[in-house]
Amino acid sequence: MLSLNDIEQAAQRLQGQLLNTPCVESKTLSQLTGAQIFLKFENLQYTASFKERGACNKLAQLTADEGQRGVIAMSAGNHAQGVAHHAQRLGIRAVIVMPCFTAGVKIERTRGFGAEVLLHGDTLDESHRHALLLAEREGLVFVHPYDDEAIVAGQGTVGLEMLQAVPDLDTLVVAVGGGGLIAGMATAAKALRPRIEIIGVQTSRFPGMVNAIKGTQYPQGVSTIADGIAVGTPGLIPRAIIAERVDDLVLVDEGDIEQALVMLLEIEKTLVEGAGAAGLAALLKYPARFAGKKVGLVLCGGNIEPLLLAAIIERGMVRAGRLARIKVSARDVPGSLAKITATVAGAGANIDEVHHQRAFTMLSAQNVEIELVIQTRGRAHIEQVLATLNAAGFEAGEQH
Repeated sequence: MLSLNDIEQAAQRLQGQLLNTPCVESKTLSQLTGAQIFLKFENLQYTASFKERGACNKLAQLTADEGQRGVIAMSAGNHAQGVAHHAQRLGIRAVIVMPCFTAGVKIERTRGFGAEVLLHGDTLDESHRHALLLAEREGLVFVHPYDDEAIVAGQGTVGLEMLQAVPDLDTLVVAVGGGGLIAGMATAAKALRPRIEIIGVQTSRFPGMVNAIKGTQYPQGVSTIADGIAVGTPGLIPRAIIAERVDDLVLVDEGDIEQALVMLLEIEKTLVEGAGAAGLAALLKYPARFAGKKVGLVLCGGNIEPLLLAAIIERGMVRAGRLARIKVSARDVPGSLAKITATVAGAGANIDEVHHQRAFTMLSAQNVEIELVIQTRGRAHIEQVLATLNAAGFEAGEQH
């Protein structure tokens, strides 16, 4: 089984080839969660993810013959970019098989690193099978995203760096997809600090590793905003390490991840993808479990689609009461709408949208229903706006 020595050797190979990313305390998040939180900013890597660590370690160990033949990988995102970037740096041919649904921006970014991109299959498993077929047919070296000791050792350097920066961490909280990152980190951390607690986090929509380790049978969903950890079949090598060296695995929901992502953006001014927010999501969902502890979180990636990010921010504003939808009933006479908007403005709220409804309403024909989306300062302010409208003679309530 993988040892600390393997990870220390990987760290030497990685020296000067990628960032030793900052690992710093977040005072605000610490105050909000009751734990002392240290963030490891892996979203600052050149390809915006920790994945290039494993890729770099694997490619650096290829023989001259293997390097001439080239490599092939299957990935919908971060692993693809890590392999492509380090293959380009080392002058190695890289072929990446991506599922047909992969976002255009990820395809172009991977091509931008000099890789040949092939779109095949609707799932990663289909891409995987095709990549293995091509590897055999063309003599390419297959670079698995997580089920490979060299990959796991490379990812483990994250744990090594975190304990060099903050040697007395009590707990590491790590997102889990195929399991490569947590397996490598647990190997390094438990060797350096045997009493450290290692907690893995999966999304409830993709609980493959939780089921494999705990013997549960949670159903698998079809999509998640944490697409970086949306893995149906966990790796066999990471699974064996996790069973021995990881203390527990927990599940978080989509809303927990969305909330964590928006908090990191607002508080830390840092952009992460869904998987990168999973660790903080676990602290928000299970605060009592981590209270008073020194906790290390890995912001493992920052590749997120701008439109998805916009939707998550907007939904976060709704949850925080900063964006609200209210319904106002009024007499259908000239000036009613002007009076309603003036009343809302007088209460200090800003109007985003107005929808005037005459036909689809149960009100009498002389009345009209007006739906407003308003920007507010929070929940108390929404109540104040509604009270002001009702005091002005309108019938107003919040829509959920």
